[in-house]
Amino acid sequence: MMRMYAYLKEPLPVNKNDYIYKIMIHEMKRETLVYKYISRDAIQCSFDDWYPDKDSAVEDWQELIDEKGWIMLDDPLPDCQDDAFLPIRVKGRNINKPQWGELEILENGIWTEYKG
Repeated sequence: MMRMYAYLKEPLPVNKNDYIYKIMIHEMKRETLVYKYISRDAIQCSFDDWYPDKDSAVEDWQELIDEKGWIMLDDPLPDCQDDAFLPIRVKGRNINKPQWGELEILENGIWTEYKG
C-alpha cells in the first residue's frame, strides 16, 4: 500500500457548493482511491474516486497539482481511516465492535474522542 497527497494549483469545483483543494492517492492491492478534500486543512476527505491503478490516478491529476508535487505519507495505523492525515479510527473498531459515527484519535499514545 502507498499513500501520497498534493495540493491543487487552483480549487476545483466538485459540485455547486464545494471545491477541492487537495487530494490523496491511496494505492491498495486491488484498487486505487483518490480522496478529495474541500479545504487545505481538512483531515478527512469529503469525496473520493475509484481508479484501477495508481498510474491512472496520477495521470488524471498530475497537471492539476501545485509546484510542491506529490508528498509521500505513511500507511495508516491498523484500524485507522485510510483517508485521514492523522491516526483516526471508528471507536471500537479495534475490538470488532465498531460504534459507527463515533471517532477517536491517537494523541500522545492515548486514544481519545475525536470531534473533527
